[in-house]
Amino acid sequence: MAKIVLVTGANRGIGLEVARQLAARRLCVIVSARDPAKASAAARSIAGDVHAVQLDVTQADSVGRAARDIESRFGGVDVLINNAAILLSENRDLLETSMDDFRRTFDTNVFGALAVSQACVPGMVTRGYGRIVNVSSRAGQLSSMNDYAPAYSISKAALNALTRQLAAATSGTGVLVNSACPGWVRTDMGGRRAPRSVEEGADTIVWLATLPDEGPTGGFFSDRKRIDW
Repeated sequence: MAKIVLVTGANRGIGLEVARQLAARRLCVIVSARDPAKASAAARSIAGDVHAVQLDVTQADSVGRAARDIESRFGGVDVLINNAAILLSENRDLLETSMDDFRRTFDTNVFGALAVSQACVPGMVTRGYGRIVNVSSRAGQLSSMNDYAPAYSISKAALNALTRQLAAATSGTGVLVNSACPGWVRTDMGGRRAPRSVEEGADTIVWLATLPDEGPTGGFFSDRKRIDW
């Protein structure tokens, strides 16, 4: 049977392209978005075995409802792409960025990924197979971090820490967990000046989502190569 993939924040940009590429590989793909109409429209735009689910990663009841729906309809999630993210106060420095923007950013970029993982990963462990890709960014790379978008950058560093913790928690279970940097991509978030297409940005994410059993876990990757944290 085809593996079941859940992509969060999949109604546009990199998430939509990841869903498209995985559907082309004949996986069963579930695209999610906060707005159910947008999730349905995204699913209809992709050829293959593609379905829609309403999911707001910042709302516990929404996460629980989506997980139960997927369990009932498909038997659970085999591959989780934690893609949903927001970018706030991009051009403000740390001391100018409001606490509210930090909280909102972490609610989506970190706690959202954790909540969906807690809902979906135990089933992967039980079944002995799972792939989790946390869509991160070099902005969260401690070795090169600067003053760019403090809330976003710090949240992505925290997401990388979540990757390490989740990889340790699932070690030896058949579940592989990695972070991916798609690069600066031409999306609503990245802007028109970005040098990379969504197809290029999705490539490493799709690669990690389809790793063989002997593939890496607990790593940070860009262009299919391991990079420093």
